[in-house]
Amino acid sequence: MGLIHIELFATLDLVGQAPGGPDEDTEGGFPFGGWQAPLMDDVAGAQVGAAYEGTDALLLGRRTYDIFAAYWPHQEGGEDDGIATLFNSVPKYVASRGRPDLSWAGSTQLGPDLAGAVREIRDRHEHVKVVGSLNLVQTLLREKLFDRLDLWVHPIMLGVGKKVFDGGAVPTNVTLLEPPAAGPKGTVYLRYGLADGTPATGDMTGPDRGAGREV
Repeated sequence: MGLIHIELFATLDLVGQAPGGPDEDTEGGFPFGGWQAPLMDDVAGAQVGAAYEGTDALLLGRRTYDIFAAYWPHQEGGEDDGIATLFNSVPKYVASRGRPDLSWAGSTQLGPDLAGAVREIRDRHEHVKVVGSLNLVQTLLREKLFDRLDLWVHPIMLGVGKKVFDGGAVPTNVTLLEPPAAGPKGTVYLRYGLADGTPATGDMTGPDRGAGREV
């Protein structure tokens, strides 16, 4: 069975909407499209590039697919040739209730049973990457249909916009797979793996905890 990797870029208040450009997603009058661009650096770029190593399929929501399909087929031979060549060559699976234009080579629309379709994709591939696609991510979080979660947290707060965990998260344990890494502009890279069970609770007021003691 393969792995489903979710790749997400978020602000400190966990807004994940439209990091890449002003016209990426203006739903709700979102005024900060392209917020990630001023915060990119060589460290984050290398981390993102390394995260895609071994990818043999993309799983995308409709909006992200349309953006990628309009951009990546024209980037081979440029400065992003490595990612462009990868994205253009691997199968692309699109989660959409509509009728997307699937002219990007290797694209397939998933059926109405999204959870079942994702499980089939996981059986068919080794490393499936989910990029952006916040609506799709909510379903994957709710169904626990992911194995890895890569999160880049950027040092800004927007106060508005779609949240990374907006309505999809359920009680879930994850484990940190490697130490957090901070770039020179303050972006922190976190890589988690899905873990068994649900979050435990405890008591911080015991005699050895110090909580509630008078000073």
